[in-house]
Amino acid sequence: MGDIGIRERLVGQVTILDADAQIRIGLRFGGSSVPLTRAIDSLLEKGANRILLNLEGAGSINARGLGEIVSVYVAIKKTSGQFKLFNLKPAVRELMLATKLLTIFDVYDNESQAVESFLHDVIPSEPEYQLLDIHPDN
Repeated sequence: MGDIGIRERLVGQVTILDADAQIRIGLRFGGSSVPLTRAIDSLLEKGANRILLNLEGAGSINARGLGEIVSVYVAIKKTSGQFKLFNLKPAVRELMLATKLLTIFDVYDNESQAVESFLHDVIPSEPEYQLLDIHPDN
């Protein structure tokens, strides 16, 4: 599989990208496609950094497709965002296991589990500071 074709949808504050067998991103304004990494960059620019990739339509992934997914993961992590996968076909799961990427990615069996996982995750925010009332002894 080369490019992944993707349809974007929103569930709460989670953006779900549904992949087809080609791993291309279909633009909303036409039939052309953009690379997964460019689509993710666009989402990140809009502030959408809680992203799920549904790989149900992808029966296999080649090295290029796997590289794109890893690049996307790194880009999202740099924004303190979260990127998770779900609905992996057996061949894709085996590839992720063989490359040890299953230890890196959060992977879920279905959409409801994946979406719910965001409810339990806390995204780091600005550190909170507490003022201490200190009185020196005189």
